[in-house]
Amino acid sequence: MGRLDELRQFSLLKWLREERQSRKLILFIVFVALLLDNMLLTVVVPIIPSYLYNLDESTDVVLKNNTPSQQNPPGAFHNIVSLYDNTVRSLVSNTTAMSTDLVPIVPTATEVPLNSSDCPRSNSKLLNENVKVGMLFASKATIQLITNPFIGPLTNRIGYQLPIFAGFCIMFISTIMFAFSSSYALLFVARSLQGVGSSCSSVAGMGMLASVYTDDEERGQAIGIALGGLALGVLVGPPFGSVMYEFVGKTAPFLILAFLAFILLLCLFPSQSQKGTPLLTLMKDPYILIAAGAICFGNMAIAMMEPTLPIWMMETMCARKWQLGVAFLPASISYLIGTNIFGTLAHKMGRWLCALIGIMVVGISVICVPFATNIYGLILPNFGVGFAIGMVDASMMPIMGYLVDLRHVSVYGSVYAIADVAFCMGFALGPSIGGSIAESIGFPWVMTIIGIVDIFFAPLCIFLRNPPGQEEKIVRFEFSACYWAYLIIPCHSI
Repeated sequence: MGRLDELRQFSLLKWLREERQSRKLILFIVFVALLLDNMLLTVVVPIIPSYLYNLDESTDVVLKNNTPSQQNPPGAFHNIVSLYDNTVRSLVSNTTAMSTDLVPIVPTATEVPLNSSDCPRSNSKLLNENVKVGMLFASKATIQLITNPFIGPLTNRIGYQLPIFAGFCIMFISTIMFAFSSSYALLFVARSLQGVGSSCSSVAGMGMLASVYTDDEERGQAIGIALGGLALGVLVGPPFGSVMYEFVGKTAPFLILAFLAFILLLCLFPSQSQKGTPLLTLMKDPYILIAAGAICFGNMAIAMMEPTLPIWMMETMCARKWQLGVAFLPASISYLIGTNIFGTLAHKMGRWLCALIGIMVVGISVICVPFATNIYGLILPNFGVGFAIGMVDASMMPIMGYLVDLRHVSVYGSVYAIADVAFCMGFALGPSIGGSIAESIGFPWVMTIIGIVDIFFAPLCIFLRNPPGQEEKIVRFEFSACYWAYLIIPCHSI
């Protein structure tokens, strides 16, 4: 009976209120928040290109069926129905004769006839989808890019609790809109709304982690684990979306994500507020800009692939719907592996070196993507892209907090707003520019251009090898080191 009474008195909400000061619980909540955000980010990757293509095809068929024939004047009799044998006698006007060929009754279809294969019928229309899909994918990152400079300083003033809670609410609304939207405009609004929610949850979440994990090595491990949630969302999103879309429908994956987002609303963080370094001051720091650039260009490669690779696969490989999402599976798995390995290893080998190698590998891997002739040929280059981006993120996210500790005031809302801005710039410019370039000169050139850009940017990470610190902090550190050396060294040896 004692055990039973304890179970009755146990409450999940009570436990959350008691344990919300725990660093592990904070890490878990940030992990799940990044997981859901990136599942919603990537679940649409295999759904939207195929869904918009079918939507446009349906619209064209309806317009074609509703267009009156120009060969015969309105009101002219084209067919006569025979009540005797249920056939239609077609009347074709000639100068001397009238045809009475029997034509079977066929109901007029307003839907797109099923294609015998998965190959699209119109290559020109498929190429035009690059721009529409690219702009839709980029809308989330663009809105997030605009919102981040306001969220970062806001978290420094009001704490992390309210922004994270607001982010979960907006994410829930956005997911519901995705589930029931049936037009391009509503999908665009839902995707843009997701950008606001992502800005609130990601900036406040990463800032919270940096504030509770003050040790640099522990912070790197914690951020690596949190990025594992991001990686898991990227891993699960595309195959989850493609399989659910193929066998259940468009609505099902979004309703599941909305339910999970609603559960997260139960978890609240304690509020904190501190005055940190102004955002503009941080944006003028060249070392923070280099780290942000590494995040931006590293993620821009996969951002360009998301709208263009599925369309290229539909065009060249006649890929099925479920294959459009599974193609990203190697990149997602390797990203999960990379973030977990280099969350700790990057601190030992040097984060600057880890980022340099990662960006180089990203550039080489994306250049190799267009050489694949089937879905199996995409496994190795996509694996390299994901693993290398994992190296970059696992090394640059912690170094942003380290640079603030070293050169500025140790308040992290604004610096992780900059990091999120860099991430969003990659996912805003990548799909929009990539879709336009793919329509003009083709998918292979898109991959070649971003690969070369990454390779040329990589050497800048050398400047992060030993960044100079703020003069006051250096003096304080040297005084502390001398004090402890005085205590440790025996007096007779001085």
